[in-house]
Amino acid sequence: MRHNKKRYQLNRFTSWHKATVNSLVRNLLIYQSIKTTQARAKAARSLAEKLISLGKENSLAAKRAAYKFLGDHRLVKLLFSDIAPRYNSRQGGYTRILPYTRRRGDDAQLVVFELTEKKIKQIVKKAKKEKEPVSLHPQEQPKEKPRTSAAVEEKERPGEKQKSSKGFLKGIRGIFKKERDSL
Repeated sequence: MRHNKKRYQLNRFTSWHKATVNSLVRNLLIYQSIKTTQARAKAARSLAEKLISLGKENSLAAKRAAYKFLGDHRLVKLLFSDIAPRYNSRQGGYTRILPYTRRRGDDAQLVVFELTEKKIKQIVKKAKKEKEPVSLHPQEQPKEKPRTSAAVEEKERPGEKQKSSKGFLKGIRGIFKKERDSL
């Protein structure tokens, strides 16, 4: 009998189920917020919270246990150095599942599965280079460089075809454009 053996099967074989859950947790740790179905998010929630709890321990054994699930040293380092320290004051509740919308094809409930304390990315815009003021006097404007004969020869070689900037596909892309649904 299956007493007390609750598991979100996700209509998959065991290996496929494990791979799906591991992939969801890896993406959650990398992107800190992902969109998925409600069933998948609930299945991945327990593993994500266990990994963050391991990250709070910060021991070699915990790192090895995390590597067993994640399979990537950079991701383990990210978990232990960046993600887990944010949750030192918490005893649980490291993730949340927020309703998002319904999927069009099968009407499945889509959710946003995210970490409760996300790292805020600050986008710094680069200042544009200031252009030199343009004077109206023709004497002060910079003179154009004279064309060399080598540059002229490269452009005007007879018998050679010039390559187009579109590359191999040229104008075929327009034929294969995806059309939106007509509904």
